[in-house]
Amino acid sequence: MVVAGFLFSCMGVFVKLGAEHFTSIELVFYRSLFGLLLIYAVVRIQRIPLITTHWKSHCWRGFSGLGALLMFFFCIVQLPLATAVTLNYTSPLFLALLTAVILKERPHGVFVMAVMLGFVGVILLLRPILQEDQWSAGLIGLCSGFFSGVAYLNVKKLTSLGESDWQVVFYFTLICSVVTGGWMLLDTFSPITLNNVPLLLGIGITATLAQLAMTRAYRTGKTLVVGALAYSTVVFSSLWGILVWSDVLPLAAWLGMGMIVVSGLLCLSVSPSVRD
Repeated sequence: MVVAGFLFSCMGVFVKLGAEHFTSIELVFYRSLFGLLLIYAVVRIQRIPLITTHWKSHCWRGFSGLGALLMFFFCIVQLPLATAVTLNYTSPLFLALLTAVILKERPHGVFVMAVMLGFVGVILLLRPILQEDQWSAGLIGLCSGFFSGVAYLNVKKLTSLGESDWQVVFYFTLICSVVTGGWMLLDTFSPITLNNVPLLLGIGITATLAQLAMTRAYRTGKTLVVGALAYSTVVFSSLWGILVWSDVLPLAAWLGMGMIVVSGLLCLSVSPSVRD
């Protein structure tokens, strides 16, 4: 999940830069299409089977993930990046609730504390402030966190059913590509140039590899542990902000980063006794 966190942070950088050239729908489409083509090429070369009997679960994962992705990309365009990321990263809190209700997993006290500590760290790190005219976009961002939690729960279910990482990511990118591609047919296309095509390739490659790493994490780890470690994306994104945009982080932000790291360490310290 730490690897996935780093790759997702790279994707966020490409999305933020790409938003100057493409709409959020287009960014989601190209992200999914490149991922779909890359995965299909790999599975053909390595002869990895893609046939599945769990279509319903794949559809739940695909549409919940697509909804979260569309809302998240929209918020990146409409809101400051820090605000959009913070709202999307409420997903572990929703995941903890969904896990307790649906999977009947009783959250360990340390995990609950770790997730809450991580979320407080996110607030300190990113310090989101919504203007009066941004509340609708902010609500959409919060919804993206909820649907991300639903998507992660479905990833866990699919891996427990024996679906491979390649199957899970392939059908997710397929659903995203078909839906957003159809959406784009009803709209105008932004021109693709030599200057912006590297951004699209960057989004597609980093997102696909991150999806594979995340799926493997949910296959081999405890749901709440992996959900808490997802906060590593915030840490990596903050470092990218310093390197790319020369962001100057205040003391509260560094304190937030420390709290996020501690939350991940707390999960790892007790994971052997609570693994699936």
